[in-house]
Amino acid sequence: MPSVYDSLSQWLQKTTSSFAELRVLPMTQAGHDKGAADHLIYRLRQWPDLPSALRTADVYRTLSVMSSRPVNRRWFVASSGLTLAEADALIQRMVDDEAVEVIDASIFPDSGS
Repeated sequence: MPSVYDSLSQWLQKTTSSFAELRVLPMTQAGHDKGAADHLIYRLRQWPDLPSALRTADVYRTLSVMSSRPVNRRWFVASSGLTLAEADALIQRMVDDEAVEVIDASIFPDSGS
């Protein structure tokens, strides 16, 4: 049974929209970060106060997307241009400041196609 991510990925490959940048992030079961919480997705509630080192076009673009739809950690890292450690630190900072809503996607059933 395909995962929710796999189902969305297949749908995105057929769709041309603002989701197009996600098509470059294929993921298979072997591609999962085992230690990472891949089932968590984040949606921006309010704009965070960023340190000057993080005030880049890529980070602002990533946060802009997050203001309209939730994203997972893998997408956040790829889109923001940050290292994994920098991205995790920024996500944690936004969680601590209640700037993001954290959604546990594992509660949603896999779509069986």
